[in-house]
Amino acid sequence: MTELARLPDDLTSPADDGAADHLAGLALPSVPLEATDGRTIDLSAISGRLVLYVYPMTGKPGIDLPEGWNETPGARGCTPQSCAFRDHFAELGALGVDAVFGLSSQSTADQREAAERLHLPFALLSDEHGAFRDALRLPAFELGGRVYLKRTTLIIDDGRIAKVFYPVFPPDRNAADVIAYLAAGR
Repeated sequence: MTELARLPDDLTSPADDGAADHLAGLALPSVPLEATDGRTIDLSAISGRLVLYVYPMTGKPGIDLPEGWNETPGARGCTPQSCAFRDHFAELGALGVDAVFGLSSQSTADQREAAERLHLPFALLSDEHGAFRDALRLPAFELGGRVYLKRTTLIIDDGRIAKVFYPVFPPDRNAADVIAYLAAGR
C-alpha cells in the first residue's frame, strides 16, 4: 500500500476545464448505486448533509496502474484522498456532515477490496455503468479505452449540490479543504 499511498512529487495539477461549472445548485438525480456495505444507495433520497468525493480509480497493491496514469493530470491520488477522508471522518461528522461516500466507476468488488484494505468507515459507491455520471454530466476522461471520473467533491444538502470542489488537487488535501469550508460556517 505504501506505493499507492504516496503521491509522486512531479504530479501535474489538473486545469479547471469548466466541466463542473453546471453542478452547483443541481438536484441529484434518482440513481441507485451499489455500495461496498451491501446497500443500494440513492443519494437523492438522503436527507441531511453529505460529502461525496468522486475519484477515478483506487489502485490495487501488486497491480500496475494503467499506462499513462501518473502523466494524466488528476488521475493519481485516489488512495491518499480516501485515507484523508477516513482520517477526518469524525471531524466531518462534528461539522454537521451526516454521511460521507466515495464514488468511482470501479466495480463494487474492486471498491470493497479497497474499502477493507484502507479501513474506510464509510461506503464506496459504484457507478460502473455510468448512469450517475451521465445523469449529472460529471467530468470524466478516457485512458486506454476506458472512461474514468475526474476527481470532484460535492457537498450535498438534502439532495441538492451546495458546493463543488473542482479540480481537486492535491487529492490528499481534499478532506482538509472540505473541513475548512465547513468550519467557515458554510
